[in-house]
Amino acid sequence: MSNLDPHPPEVTCTEAGNVLTRTAVQVLAPREVPLGGPRAMTVRRTLPQRERSLIGAWCFVDHYGPDDVSLTGGLRVAPHPHTGLQTVSWLFTGEIEHRDSAGNHAMVRPGELNLMTAGRGISHSEVSTPATSVLHGAQLWLALPGGERFADPGFEYYAPPAVAGGGFELRVFLGSLAGSTSPVRTFSPVLGAELLIDAGATVRLALDPAFEHGVLVDSGTPAVNGRQVGRGELGFLPPGEDEIVLSAAEPVRVLLLGGEPLGETIVMWWNFIGRSHEEIVRYRANWQAQIGARPVGPGVPEDGSQFGAVIGNTLDPLPAPVLPNARLRPRG
Repeated sequence: MSNLDPHPPEVTCTEAGNVLTRTAVQVLAPREVPLGGPRAMTVRRTLPQRERSLIGAWCFVDHYGPDDVSLTGGLRVAPHPHTGLQTVSWLFTGEIEHRDSAGNHAMVRPGELNLMTAGRGISHSEVSTPATSVLHGAQLWLALPGGERFADPGFEYYAPPAVAGGGFELRVFLGSLAGSTSPVRTFSPVLGAELLIDAGATVRLALDPAFEHGVLVDSGTPAVNGRQVGRGELGFLPPGEDEIVLSAAEPVRVLLLGGEPLGETIVMWWNFIGRSHEEIVRYRANWQAQIGARPVGPGVPEDGSQFGAVIGNTLDPLPAPVLPNARLRPRG
């Protein structure tokens, strides 16, 4: 999914300031972001924000729906570029058609992982299908570490099996948890799983203490290690936790995210991840040149080929927002 904020902030994300002085669950509230247009579908964004920029390599978390497509028009995101990241698409309800410039064409369906690696540059489109009446899910980004951020673009699909336990059901789409392991490749150690908890159940899961973790609540109001986390909120657990305890008074669905601290500074703006303001400026210029919105200039490939064209697409590509006249102050 694209970041369609017309005035996206430039964000310098660091591990500094991301360490709590005590072991506690930090609750991060979402902000609502409309995805363009007067009938826009609204998403709830919990990463990045002032209180926290990263959870492991997870750097962007959008949670949306249940969205009545007849009222909002659903999802219709024209071709747009990405660099330096992997996009993770996970649906609860509905269906989205994905196309990208590496030639991948796939349907995103509930309980099935679609992971796109942008690497040095890719463009893609996302459109909810005509059969979709309700759209509900999450779109997440993983920042690629410095040594891998210019990797070749790619795409992977995986339908994780359901693992049943006492009062819960688990699907591990990235990494390993509760004896279940995903075969999908990531570029740093991470965890991604959907967890369904029965009403009245308490679930204990062993965690990797080297990871920091986030619990994104889709439904219900679970207690996470003793602290209530509401729908749409993200509960954060710092490194050092070797167990998570989730208690549900009602049926609960959460996404459990985790990873080793990235240990790097990244700069995010619009749909790009880089390492400096100048790098982001160059990516934007390359995209604008590719779609014919600006003349080719210094540092721009003569054929505008960094991102490629989305194969099979019929939508006009999205122009990049305007950069500020002055360098924005980074925030962590």
